[in-house]
Amino acid sequence: MSELVRPSRVHVVGCRWFWAWAAVGCAAALGAVSLGVLALAPAALVAFALSRHPTARRSAFGLLSGAGFLLLYVAWLQRAGPGTTCWQSGTASGCEQHLNPLPWALAGLALFVVGIVCHARRQGSAIG
Repeated sequence: MSELVRPSRVHVVGCRWFWAWAAVGCAAALGAVSLGVLALAPAALVAFALSRHPTARRSAFGLLSGAGFLLLYVAWLQRAGPGTTCWQSGTASGCEQHLNPLPWALAGLALFVVGIVCHARRQGSAIG
């Protein structure tokens, strides 16, 4: 019975660290794309703190998934693109430019999946 408890505990701890790294990856990607030092500096500090913990280092592939999540979010925001989309309501109207969401979605999906697969492989080798 104790053999069944250990892998699930390892999984829960690994997932917690993975998602912590994913948050750092998302913040770092946001800093790289838009906010610059305002997001990159705190992300670097948290990454440094996480890297000091040996168990957390094993889940660093979460950085990829976090960056992928941000790219998927950008793709979702640009889902009306590419091109100009005009709208009108009873009291207002306007037009907005949208990027092509496909490159953002493909890159985001690739990063998100690669991060999860690499983390799963690394965790699997740690258990076995």
